[in-house]
Amino acid sequence: MEQSIHLYRKRYIPNECILLKDDHILKIENNLIITRWNTLKPRKDISFGYSAYFIDKGFKVSKMYNAQNKLVYWYCDIIDTEYDPTTNTYIFQDLLADVLIYPDNSVKVLDLDEIAILLEKGTEQACVALVLGGAAAEFFSMILGLILYLYDRKKLDGKRKSSCTIGENMIK
Repeated sequence: MEQSIHLYRKRYIPNECILLKDDHILKIENNLIITRWNTLKPRKDISFGYSAYFIDKGFKVSKMYNAQNKLVYWYCDIIDTEYDPTTNTYIFQDLLADVLIYPDNSVKVLDLDEIAILLEKGTEQACVALVLGGAAAEFFSMILGLILYLYDRKKLDGKRKSSCTIGENMIK
């Protein structure tokens, strides 16, 4: 019998590690995990979403929807992934900086203040986040590609397929 997969989200602020017990794995292959989930805590703005964990790239992209099935925004995280094959467990460590991309293609960077807080405290976590955040260049490149892809789709209004494939699995 195949052992079930366990997914955890670990954060520095607040310091927590939460089992994502209600996430449904839609696809898992090589260095990609795609899930569908409902919010952990009830929210007015977001009801459910889909997340794609690009394990080898060091980031996660989520599409977040409201209760009316309308896209609210894309949420992009820099992550570090730990995998324990003996328990078939993935721990996704949020490395603080996040980016929101709204349907109108506007962008908002979040949580940079959390890096400053950890640096002020002189905590090891901030140093780890900054070092592991070396994936940040690839992360922001991916975000630029995603924005261009969404812009191209909107501009062309579906008349031709975009050549950009970033996030292609999540857009369908």
